[in-house]
Amino acid sequence: MSPAQDLSMTSSLEQVSDLVRHHLHLLWRHPERANVVPPLMLWGPPGVGKSSIVRQICESEGIGFIDIRLAQREPVDLRGLPVPRGDAVYWLLPAEWPRDPTSRGILLFDELTAADRTLQVAAYELILDRRLGDLYSLPPGWYVLAAGNRSADRAVATTMSSALANRFCHLEVAADLEVWIRWAQAAGVHPDVPAFLRFRPECFLSLDGNLERGWPSPRSWERAGLLFEYGSTLDADTLRSALTGLVGHGAATEMLAFRAWSEKLTDVAELFNGTTALAVPSRADQRYALCSAVAWHLWRHPDRQRALHVLFDVGHKLPSDFAAMLMVDALNNRSPDEISSVIKHPRFGHWTQQHGAAFANRYKAHASRLTREQLQTDDPHVVSL
Repeated sequence: MSPAQDLSMTSSLEQVSDLVRHHLHLLWRHPERANVVPPLMLWGPPGVGKSSIVRQICESEGIGFIDIRLAQREPVDLRGLPVPRGDAVYWLLPAEWPRDPTSRGILLFDELTAADRTLQVAAYELILDRRLGDLYSLPPGWYVLAAGNRSADRAVATTMSSALANRFCHLEVAADLEVWIRWAQAAGVHPDVPAFLRFRPECFLSLDGNLERGWPSPRSWERAGLLFEYGSTLDADTLRSALTGLVGHGAATEMLAFRAWSEKLTDVAELFNGTTALAVPSRADQRYALCSAVAWHLWRHPDRQRALHVLFDVGHKLPSDFAAMLMVDALNNRSPDEISSVIKHPRFGHWTQQHGAAFANRYKAHASRLTREQLQTDDPHVVSL
């Protein structure tokens, strides 16, 4: 089994984020060790979010971000232009290289494996030595990262020399559905997408179809959510064509069948407004759709107390596995005040008597970012976490 196939050797995007932040802070605490802190090489299929997670880290840390797409460059773009002056040659360096010695950021060499050997060689010196001869040195607050696809992903991939490979700390990036769903919920991706992918996780990422057309990946599902959110004026055939163009025929057919069943549910927006009664479905796919829609509407409703009563009404009528999933989704990436409003709600005690054990298990498996301090409760099911 190759490293790309061995799931025990893969890293989630959360683990990648943790390691990148660790290296950043190590670099900032000990700038004199800049040449020792190893750059990361992220391996993984297209669309899994390798470059996106780096951009998000830079935004959250408030630091600079330079994305160098090597496959779209020439060697001269990295080292600069030679300019003769008298009997000497001077170099005009690219303006994008950071000049401020106190600045901080990440320099990402994306698509490293799609670049030919001449471009990889041109990048060697910056990656290996953080400098371009005597012309330029990367400020010590900048961290070097690279990303690329594997030959097994049927993407353009050039082998990496042993000298370059030995400089990196290599991570195989896995597409983790629950991690992506937490991100998608926080980003406001249309609730039908995470609901469907929980019901059919096999459709989250698949390289088995025609990769020259649309195929399912985290990137294409994010765009599918945008289609559902703003495509209500499209007729059914146009919507099907657009979705197929994003995620492929098989996944699109299943997604549209899932949406057809979910449309037979109680209108969740009307449920939050108090204009319709709750009817909990018996089908698993419809329960996924209901939970996803409730979590999506919960913090968007202007009347928080009304919204929380709907949350607990739905939770009390669901089996524990679905109720726990809904509660974890409701608390995901919320502010301390919002989390406290749920945990300190008068109905939370009764809810934990009914579903507390399932909530504890799901919390441990899928909500490690929550802390007991955030939950602010003495409930035994929560304290035991």
